[in-house]
Amino acid sequence: MKNIIFIAPPSSGKGTQSNLLVKKYNYKHISIGNMLKQEASKKSKLGLEIAKIMESGTFVPDEIVNDLMQKELKKIDKPFILDGYPRNLTQGKLLEKEFTNLNISSYIAIYLNISEEEALKRVAGRINCPKCNRSYNVFTKSLKPLKEGVCDDCLTSLTTRFDDTEETFKVRYKNYLKNTIPLLNFYKRKGNLFIIDNPTEPDLTFKEIENVIK
Repeated sequence: MKNIIFIAPPSSGKGTQSNLLVKKYNYKHISIGNMLKQEASKKSKLGLEIAKIMESGTFVPDEIVNDLMQKELKKIDKPFILDGYPRNLTQGKLLEKEFTNLNISSYIAIYLNISEEEALKRVAGRINCPKCNRSYNVFTKSLKPLKEGVCDDCLTSLTTRFDDTEETFKVRYKNYLKNTIPLLNFYKRKGNLFIIDNPTEPDLTFKEIENVIK
């Protein structure tokens, strides 16, 4: 199986698609967002700094996320999904060097091309499991939990992300567009960028992803 880099705006469904791939193909899901939230929850000096940055909607500095990602990649022993990293061209080039160091050559970048309006709608209904990190959405029938407010997988009470506000989202989306276009061009030139337009139906999006990775 090919390793996957997911590139997409906030609330585009990266987490949902990653969970589906993990269940069916046994991928290792590496979410930089989850890693940052875990660090923030420790309330260490670094954790408090990360929490403050995430609440503002701006991106966590490259040196922090690069260090976390490099440490995580060295543990990998099976096909993986990178969710939320890289987010800019600098991170993309650094990742290429890390892939070379680790003899990783088989990967594709998948861009989930979703509108700002649709992404904002998803933010308003998103709830997450704080234990297993599975995402749900109260406004999308196929993404609702079987029991209201409870995770299907581990029966943990679902919560709302602290940075899921309209104000924070708009800042994140603006920063995303500014930083991601050069990254998309980078992978396009390398010939390993695949675009999935309007990924609003999770099952249909998953089938498109399967067609790409097989």
